[in-house]
Amino acid sequence: MDFFAQQFFNALQLGSLYALIALGYTMVYGVLLLINFAHGDIFMVGAFLGVFGSITLDLPFVPTLILAMILTGLMGVGIERVAYKPLRQASRLSAVITALGVGLLLENGMLALTGADPRSYPDNIKNLNPPLLGDQIDILGASISAETIVIIVLALLLFGGLYFIVQRTKWGMAMRAISYDKFAVPLMGVSQDQIISMTFLLGTGLAAAGGILWGVAYPILNPYMGMRIGWKAFIAAVVGGIGDIRGAAVGGLMLGFIEIFVPAYGKDIGVSSTWRDPIAFGLLLIILVARPTGLFGVARRQKV
Repeated sequence: MDFFAQQFFNALQLGSLYALIALGYTMVYGVLLLINFAHGDIFMVGAFLGVFGSITLDLPFVPTLILAMILTGLMGVGIERVAYKPLRQASRLSAVITALGVGLLLENGMLALTGADPRSYPDNIKNLNPPLLGDQIDILGASISAETIVIIVLALLLFGGLYFIVQRTKWGMAMRAISYDKFAVPLMGVSQDQIISMTFLLGTGLAAAGGILWGVAYPILNPYMGMRIGWKAFIAAVVGGIGDIRGAAVGGLMLGFIEIFVPAYGKDIGVSSTWRDPIAFGLLLIILVARPTGLFGVARRQKV
């Protein structure tokens, strides 16, 4: 039972981080029907901004997190205005190619700024031990680190805050309205540009939070980390139903649990840990074959 509890919290931590990153993909697609392939690299930039805030500015965890979310959110708005806005009436292929180009620009720009050597956060960021928790917490016989608990709680709070904004505020109502009919909403006096900018601000800000928390949980950072992690988060968003924030959360958690439990229990049935990714993506492929729109997705009907 203690081994299961340990793996459960490891999976919950990894799945929560995937879900935070997947939320950016699903929000942008829900409003613009655009797959922002640069989102994984925006996540990487957020992680490196955490290095800047913690080492260069010597900030503790919370100010570093807030600074990275604000700067990355503003960068996301700038990318949308410069790279994506001129292509709203162009073909989707043009927007996809532009998104890939933006991702390559971010990767190689960060490589030029920081070099190829891996980075990690200092102790003032990695040690998230609230005084009431201590270093380790005993749950069902397993010793869970305080960092793991803090990461899971923060991820859940950020998801809850986003869900509240989307479902209970006027900005969220406007986002859902544009997702439903982007041509009728401007006729009702709602600024499409402002709503799209807000969408990018929230999505990229959450990606930065995911980058900071990823750096705390898995301390090795490099300029190309966003490529692999971003693709996995995108797959999680598609499986959950891209365009639905509940689907992004569920898809991220599913991927995290599969990636942790396959190597943890696969050895008992003769399955090597190297089969983790093939088994994970194979199971997700089966889900998509059974339900092409994802778990929470709804097929969009288009008049011809």
